[in-house]
Amino acid sequence: MGDDGEVGMWSPSAVAAALDDAGYLPNAGIATAAFLALSMRRPLLCEGEPGTGKTALAQALAKALGVDLIRLQCHEGIDASQALYDWDFPRQLLHLRTLEAATEGALDADAAESSLYTERFLLARPLLRALREAPCVLLVDEIDRADDEFEAFLLEVLSEYAVSIPEFGEVRATVPPVVVLTSNRTREVHDALKRRCLYHWLEHPDLEREVGILRRRLPDLRPRLAGQVAEAVQRMRELDLVKPPGVAEALDWAQALQALDDDTFDADSAAATLGAVLKYREDTDRVRASGILGEPDDRD
Repeated sequence: MGDDGEVGMWSPSAVAAALDDAGYLPNAGIATAAFLALSMRRPLLCEGEPGTGKTALAQALAKALGVDLIRLQCHEGIDASQALYDWDFPRQLLHLRTLEAATEGALDADAAESSLYTERFLLARPLLRALREAPCVLLVDEIDRADDEFEAFLLEVLSEYAVSIPEFGEVRATVPPVVVLTSNRTREVHDALKRRCLYHWLEHPDLEREVGILRRRLPDLRPRLAGQVAEAVQRMRELDLVKPPGVAEALDWAQALQALDDDTFDADSAAATLGAVLKYREDTDRVRASGILGEPDDRD
């Protein structure tokens, strides 16, 4: 991945195969979007409902490329110091006290100050680590949870893949990291950032792909049970639920049913394990009333 020749060796089908080998089952759209992000060296903005595999795509890309994944989890109020760098104040203070003791109070102020802002006291946060440790995959998770100011700051970093630290100097990536941004679309990401990125909307997988994901992630899952779980989850997503289940919930549900050691998906076992797939009482009531689970066993 380090030079143009290596990037040129990729193709959408090769990326699909690499992701598949890394445990991620892509469709053609996802494989093509990932290929373009690699070949054009552009950030990839993945939007979609929770549980559609956005974060897992970045993790699989890192595994497929054989590089580290560096994750920046966005949240309300995140600022540049939390994402980029900070100074280790306790160690700086201890260093000053050591200097004072060594010089018996005759401390040169300028020399002392310059010694505080060196590599040993620099705390690299995810963005700075990605610039310094590239090649790597930088995952900026849930960018929609950050505010406008942070989004503008991130755009500046991604435009140059460099930052200037006043006390330290410029840090520039020798190789741009592969950047994946995710958004659950709780708010609109600004057009300026979208223009900097390639864009892909991730849908929930279709039935065939979801069965494939379940069987890939849970090798011991019986094929029939995988199909029944996937079909029930697909039907749940058609209901007006507070939180439709994603792939992660489908996996949890399949594991819960596996733990009961049932050969078949029946109404009793499905109802008993609904807490693995649905997280709101209103959703549970709606699914029970929909008939998706079938008729419960009337045995005492």
